[in-house]
Amino acid sequence: MSPWEIDPLHLTLRLVLALVLGGLIGFERERHSHAAGFRTNILVCLGSTLIMLLSMYGFSAFVDEYNVRMDPARLAAQVLPGIGFLGAGVILRNGLSVTGLTTSATLLVVAAIGLSVGAGFYYAAVLSTFMVLLSLWVLNIVEKKYFRDKRVYAIKIRTLNQPGTLGRISGLLDEKGVDVRKLSMEEEQKEDGSNIVYVTLSVKIPKPSVLVPLIEGIERLHGITGVSVE
Repeated sequence: MSPWEIDPLHLTLRLVLALVLGGLIGFERERHSHAAGFRTNILVCLGSTLIMLLSMYGFSAFVDEYNVRMDPARLAAQVLPGIGFLGAGVILRNGLSVTGLTTSATLLVVAAIGLSVGAGFYYAAVLSTFMVLLSLWVLNIVEKKYFRDKRVYAIKIRTLNQPGTLGRISGLLDEKGVDVRKLSMEEEQKEDGSNIVYVTLSVKIPKPSVLVPLIEGIERLHGITGVSVE
């Protein structure tokens, strides 16, 4: 059998396998409500497989033509730049936090799995799927347990311009064991003559359970008119 031809049975097998492997990873993403979920990962994996199949077998009619050189990787190589644009669309920055990096990386791996399936590299595709699921499930638990307190939060406070307000906020942060990394202040004068101060704090908290009591404590301070966290 010519290496540039594939029978319908193997063609179907590769596409179905791509659907299953992409669906397994997509199910994990969908279960945790990420931007690229079940259908997106299936489509990325299936599309990558189809492009790989097209690149390898779609031009078999021209193999014997004069001065034609077949390159099975040429069309498939364009998948990765395309996935880069798709992955960039799920990355969001909100204040100091950046979300979507893991989902973007997952799309890249899913595309690679699809290309592997299309090329008949079954063992590597299945093993990679298992390793991705292991990373997303197990390492996510480890990260939440041991590294969640490493996150930097941005606390934005709106307060009246009164003496001692910043000192009271600082005292509350010290009481909760909060580490202040950066502080900035902006003052705004209202039409009624009152001054409003906007305080932005970049902080690291000792443990996640401290965050809610900290915000409630700040809201109860005299002169505070608003608090938000990012």
